Amino acid sequence: MKRPLTCVEICAGAGGQALGLAMAGFVHVALIEYEQSYCNVLKANRPEWNVICADVHDFDGTPYKGVDLLAGGVPCPPFSIAGKQLGKDDERDLFPEAIRLIKEIHPRAVMLENVRGFLDPGFDEYREHIFSSIQQLGYVTHIKLLNASDYGVPQLRPRVVIIGIRKDQCGAFAYPEERSGEAPSVGETLYDLMAQSGWKGAKKWASGANKIAPTLVGGSKKHGGPDLGPTRARTAWAELGVDGRGIANEAPSPDFEGMPRLTSRMMARIQGFPDTWTFGNKKTIACRMIGNAFPPPVAQAVGIKIKECLDYGCVDCQSKVSVS
Repeated sequence: MKRPLTCVEICAGAGGQALGLAMAGFVHVALIEYEQSYCNVLKANRPEWNVICADVHDFDGTPYKGVDLLAGGVPCPPFSIAGKQLGKDDERDLFPEAIRLIKEIHPRAVMLENVRGFLDPGFDEYREHIFSSIQQLGYVTHIKLLNASDYGVPQLRPRVVIIGIRKDQCGAFAYPEERSGEAPSVGETLYDLMAQSGWKGAKKWASGANKIAPTLVGGSKKHGGPDLGPTRARTAWAELGVDGRGIANEAPSPDFEGMPRLTSRMMARIQGFPDTWTFGNKKTIACRMIGNAFPPPVAQAVGIKIKECLDYGCVDCQSKVSVS
């Protein structure tokens, strides 16, 4: 019987990536998250997880040397078009810490995700520096932009996923196959939640909300109240019959008229979270957690491919390693 594959995750957030990797078969031995409210959510949803509420800068990876996977969604503001795109000059850039932990832990595989802006030409030099640093530690690196809608999530949500496979591993990594066009529409996804309080217009609304959602946004502590983002995002939501100017506490009443607002539970479902996953009682924080999350189904799809790679058995490992 094979032992379960182990994982250390940094910048765990509200658990989207961790949940997906767990569904793929990884057992988390440590999850590191800086914000207490996020730590509370992780502990509430998965009491068995070893949640370490600390700054990644202060986390020592050496006790976890040899785990199978080091994963994390390092902060995106340094590369986000919504910010100043300072990259390596942004104090929130945690790629150097991720590289330090790869060196300390020396995992069999690495999985790091970030926003699409990470691929911008302005970051070419820094991106090459990150890849060469990981490669010098003994890893074959891969990078690809994945759209969540290609993995059953009802929103576009493009995210860069970086994979590193240690060169002494036998399997060759391949990203999960895209299933374009299979994601349900917003109406299909949320009909039962919209109709929860008996709203008479729910069926008509669902038939009109016949596309996938625009990318949910979460914002930061300073920016990002309980709404669906800036004007452009709200306009896209309005085309789906959703009022993006705020977040509702509950589903529309039976005689509600006009455009409904999403609840935080509806937002979570659009991110691919199960309805059992809770985000605390404070709406603003919950919306930020959900909007900043990595969709669990995408993490699961990638995690399965990493697991297949690590589970691969052979005699001559070096001849099986792919370079990309």
